[in-house]
Parts: sequence; structure tokens; C-alpha cells
Amino acid sequence: MIQKMPYHSPFKIKTAVRHLKDGAVIAYPTEAVYGLGCDPLNETAVMTLLDIKQRPIEKGLILIASSLEQLLPYLVLDQTLIDRVTPTWPGPVTWVIPAQPWVPKWLTGEHQSLAVRVTNHPIARDLCAQFGSPLVSTSANPTTRPAIKESRKLLKTFADANIFIVHGKVGELGQETAIFDAVSGTRLR
Repeated sequence: MIQKMPYHSPFKIKTAVRHLKDGAVIAYPTEAVYGLGCDPLNETAVMTLLDIKQRPIEKGLILIASSLEQLLPYLVLDQTLIDRVTPTWPGPVTWVIPAQPWVPKWLTGEHQSLAVRVTNHPIARDLCAQFGSPLVSTSANPTTRPAIKESRKLLKTFADANIFIVHGKVGELGQETAIFDAVSGTRLR
């Protein structure tokens, strides 16, 4: 009997999680593009990611998770906000939500809020689930350059960076995920 190969290898996910725990930056497919990610509470890893991407710390970063429960420690949520965001999750919608006071500035940047998403991409979701925590998730491209959707281009663009790549198919979304302000409901991107 012919067996279908899994969409992604459990071994590859476990290897990526080991790299995350060691403070590495990884690249992985998301709903629309390849993302760069790391442990959000490892300042050195986040600073390395920002350097690789050439992104200013003031802009803040997005966290992705496999469930709302993974994000709860980072956020100030009431029932109104929960009711607004949860119908879109898991899915390709990012919400900017007030952050807990302890959340590091390397995640929030100059804001008092944090951009978060419960992902529905199977590889990104499994990475978060196996890591047991949200991941930083920013598009895998140098700032001002187009987002990357193919691993070949990723390898070429970041040839000199020490990034562990989880190869896989990017989701069908035609553009980067929409971003909304959870308090006002306003679309930001």
C-alpha cells in the first residue's frame, strides 16, 4: 500500500524546536510568505533576527501561536476583545492587542500593544505547539525588499546568515496577513 508522506516531517519540526531553544533564528512557511522566527523571550535571538532583517526595534514584532492560550500571558484581554478576535482564529488575521506591562520592548517596540495571530498554517502551528510557546514571526526579507515565498530565494537572500530553514509550502494567501487593531476594530494593513 502506498502511503502519503506527511505535509512536513516531525523530525524537521523537532530539529527546529531544538534550534529555537538554543537561541537560533529559524525560517518557516506561513499562510502567505516565509517567516523569520525565534524565541520571543530570548533577547539575543530577537536582536539577531532584527539585525538579519534590518528592522528597527521601534516597529515591534508579531507573535504567532498554536492557540489563544499560548498568547494569554502576553496580553491584556477582556471578553469584548476575545469575542472580536477569536472568530478569525486560527487563521491569517493578526490583531494588535494591549500588552501586559512585563512584555519586553524588543517585542512591542515603541507601542503598548503587541501584534499576535493564532496561525492555521500546519508547519507554523506545529512549531509553536512543539516549542510550547508563541514565536516571533516577521516576513523573511530584508526591510524594504519584497516578501519571500520560495525556499530557493530564501537560501539566496540569507546565504550569509545562520538561519535554520524549515522547508515547506507557503499557504495560498496572496498577500501578507491583514492586521487589525483589536480595541477599535480598524484595519491597519
